[in-house]
Amino acid sequence: MHAAIDIGTNSFHLVVARGGTEGGFEVVTTEKDMVRLGSQGEGMRRLSPDGIERGVKALTRMVEVAHSLGADIRAVATSAVREAENRAEFVERVERELGISVEVVSGTEEARLIHHGVVHAIPVGDQRCLIVDIGGGSTEFIVGDGPTLIEPRSLRLGAIRLTTEYLGEMGEEAPTMEARLALRAHLRGALDGVSRDLGRLQPELAIGSSGTISTVAEIIAAERRDDVRNLNGFTFTAAELKAATQRVVTSTLAERKAIKGLDERRADIIVGGIVLLDEIFAAFGLEEMTVSEYALREGVLFDRFPAGAEHLRDLRRSNALRLARQLDPDSGHAVTAANLATTLFDETAAIHGLEPSARELLEVAGLLHNVGMFISHSGHHKHSYYVIRNSERLTGFTEHEVELVALIARYHRRSLPTQKHRPFAALSADDQYLVSVCAGLLRVAIGLDRRHRGLVVSVATEYSEKRKKLTVLPRVAKTTDLAVEIAAATERSALLAGVLEADVVVGSPVAAAG
Repeated sequence: MHAAIDIGTNSFHLVVARGGTEGGFEVVTTEKDMVRLGSQGEGMRRLSPDGIERGVKALTRMVEVAHSLGADIRAVATSAVREAENRAEFVERVERELGISVEVVSGTEEARLIHHGVVHAIPVGDQRCLIVDIGGGSTEFIVGDGPTLIEPRSLRLGAIRLTTEYLGEMGEEAPTMEARLALRAHLRGALDGVSRDLGRLQPELAIGSSGTISTVAEIIAAERRDDVRNLNGFTFTAAELKAATQRVVTSTLAERKAIKGLDERRADIIVGGIVLLDEIFAAFGLEEMTVSEYALREGVLFDRFPAGAEHLRDLRRSNALRLARQLDPDSGHAVTAANLATTLFDETAAIHGLEPSARELLEVAGLLHNVGMFISHSGHHKHSYYVIRNSERLTGFTEHEVELVALIARYHRRSLPTQKHRPFAALSADDQYLVSVCAGLLRVAIGLDRRHRGLVVSVATEYSEKRKKLTVLPRVAKTTDLAVEIAAATERSALLAGVLEADVVVGSPVAAAG
């Protein structure tokens, strides 16, 4: 049993599900709480004490529900927490009081998760789709070919953000014409680039997800007098959206609360959200939009079940390999080093005791350890850290996982991990150990391909517990002189020897099996 918690700017959502047929899942229960975590001013730069309190209270109930059903929990936080200067205060309090970790995902990863959820709700076939998800603090735009994600984008545009910045003074009254014009002018400028770039990909089907778009659909359904119990697959036109927008933006707060289909708890922020959607239709030239009831939280769940987990691993590796091929002048060497490093990881698993999840981080770090060459050969290990840490192409990874990958790559050469390096010092003791072990394994693996000729095809190890000695045995396909590789791997073994508290010796090559 798995549970996903979506910690949004406006609302928190819980979904608990068990594995279903054909790789899907069956929903056991859901919870929703309109927390308004990001409802304060200051450009959403800080979470208010009241907002944090409401958030912890809502999460307490959701965690209790999930635990009562025996579900493990993955909690994902988006725009409000992502942008807050004091986000650590919220994340650390949740972990301390509730015992769960909050993953603060990037806008790109948020888009990937939304896409993953949506394509399981709408039968897109092989059509090229534009998916739009309007949240409280950000809007995600995703273009995909059926289930394949092509281009994700995230903009700092959301119902709460826009209301705060452009309509915050309207109070109980209808927004003034001046405020509406200023809002639309801002949106047209903000949407120009993304509509131009993604429009060139020629999407055939527009799909909308999450609260604002579902609310607009409810308003339009009520106007049609349709008895819609399930919004999934519901389609509305540009003309219907235009009429609904005009009705909403010219209404007072009391009048908006009386509009059928509009949850009165959204009445104060719907203006910013519906005007944003109207401008998105105009920017992309959309004629209609289909609603998906699945979004980020369902995408999180699909990642948890076996078929989704396998898909995620493939996605993560393919994205890393694509980045390596773009930026590393010899990505073939990186693949060889990554393969040798993961084999060493497996061979020494009983010694280092790391979880299997660390193996994937090591492999990706191996694939990407030389991407800093794109900037400069001098100090390229430091450049690799920067490139990995700031790349938007590593979709599928949490922010924390990206940091670990970047640090493993950063320590593939030169200076050893040290508390003098702020990013390393900021890690927990367990993560410092993981980075040190993985970087140590990667160093030896890189040494075993010193001449970038792929002479070492695999490795084996022998370990003496009594003597605290680890012997690395290169495996070769045919007899060859490995003096250079053995010397390089030996020279690079100090980090691994130190963290494993064992002598590391690179032995003579042996013939590979088969």
